[in-house]
Amino acid sequence: MKKIEAIIRHFKLADVKDALAQCGVKGMTVTEVRGFGRQKGHTEMYRGVEYGVDLVPKIKLELVVPESEVHAIIETISRLASTGLVGDGKIFVHSLTDVIRIRTGETGESAI
Repeated sequence: MKKIEAIIRHFKLADVKDALAQCGVKGMTVTEVRGFGRQKGHTEMYRGVEYGVDLVPKIKLELVVPESEVHAIIETISRLASTGLVGDGKIFVHSLTDVIRIRTGETGESAI
């Protein structure tokens, strides 16, 4: 099993979520996050005053999937979240030793 974390732009969430559902993903966690990388923030205007926004808002997706599905999911996220511009995001893949469903006590892939 693998845990996939993807940091993407807000406006790409609906497309990515729908495509992942078509790939058979049964669940995911979506969190609004803020951060910076090469994009380095941006400037905005408020009442005629320009100010810098250092932490850019993004969406973080977290999915736990069988190892056999990892490549297809990464390809789907990469394809749909890409704009070709700095700030498109990142995908992280982690190995998991176990997953436990709290309600039933199931473990491993059956708990996903």
